[in-house]
Amino acid sequence: MTMLTGCVTAQDIQLPEPDKSAKMTLMETLQQRASSREFSDKEVSDAVLSQVLWAACGINRPAEKKITAPSAINAQDILVYVARKDGAYLYQPESNSLKKVCDEDVRKMVAGQQDFAAKAPISLILVSDKTKFGGKNPAAELMGNIDSGYVSENICLVCTALGLKTVPRMSMDKDGLAKALKLSADQVLLLNNPIGW
Repeated sequence: MTMLTGCVTAQDIQLPEPDKSAKMTLMETLQQRASSREFSDKEVSDAVLSQVLWAACGINRPAEKKITAPSAINAQDILVYVARKDGAYLYQPESNSLKKVCDEDVRKMVAGQQDFAAKAPISLILVSDKTKFGGKNPAAELMGNIDSGYVSENICLVCTALGLKTVPRMSMDKDGLAKALKLSADQVLLLNNPIGW
């Protein structure tokens, strides 16, 4: 994962420590997992967001800097951006914080032509940083696609366990988002998960 270094600024958000206890078993979560395209206006708190982001690809083995999602050759190429009404942020797993990258509400860009997605209070945007695979690895695109699927599934499962709604999506305004999020040519938008109650 790309880590932005330095202290948390006034616009950045230090998330609460994620609560890693779950009342629902893995089998119950799998039984109840379903995609949803309807979201209420209720906000998702930073405490709940912290749980979701940690489950998505947070650090679960700090001594080894390993994450909750599998990653091809341990590249940890998936960057998770958080789109909210107050702007867009890049999740920083090592500090469990959000680094502000944009003041604009980009949720309509995430929704693209599917208006329902813009109604979710939060959308997580999954980007593969192909440089993490080293040089011009011809398999980088395929490995990034696979890794984004792992992270998206983690998001789906934790949302189910927490009573949240989500749906994995590929459609979005990729050109607009790449510009708003200041992505490089090697950072590829792959999936997004709108999240809400």
